[in-house]
Amino acid sequence: MDTIESLLTRKSSPRLIEPSPSPEELDIIFQTALRAPDHAGLKPWKFIKVSGEGRSKLAKASLETLKKINPEKASENEEKILNAPFRAPLIIIVIASIKEHHIVPDIEQILSAGAAAQNILIASHSFGYSAIWRTGLISFNNEISKSFDLDNNDVVIGYLYIGTAEKQMTLPPNLNINDFVINWD
Repeated sequence: MDTIESLLTRKSSPRLIEPSPSPEELDIIFQTALRAPDHAGLKPWKFIKVSGEGRSKLAKASLETLKKINPEKASENEEKILNAPFRAPLIIIVIASIKEHHIVPDIEQILSAGAAAQNILIASHSFGYSAIWRTGLISFNNEISKSFDLDNNDVVIGYLYIGTAEKQMTLPPNLNINDFVINWD
């Protein structure tokens, strides 16, 4: 699939099944992530690849974290939280690994990690897989970073669920670019 076609046809898919990318495809997918814009060459990203039984570990860490930050929500949604990682055969946790730098602010490093995540989504789609980027309460907080044994400067910015779409996805209608683009001609 060519780049423009990949960009124009990618759509989030909430229900994912096997297969997921092969190890060789995954190596390429991660290489695309490492090509994200990176001011000052800080490489402000980390990734945790979760599959197989690793999904149970993620489920337990998510529940324990949610119990700390919102016990009521954890109690009300325990089954949903424990089942969430099993909605896809592969999950890539995207982490902004923020470096102290005199020129590059934290937000720019978080945006770089977001660009790396987008590259993963596009590369996965180019190989014929589907994906969805999820966040929620177990993103952007210190408790989840601690539960993953991350450094204090690491921020979980999302979870990329990757696999094969359970059902055929229809593309949304094309949007009118004039609703979003301001011209200064």
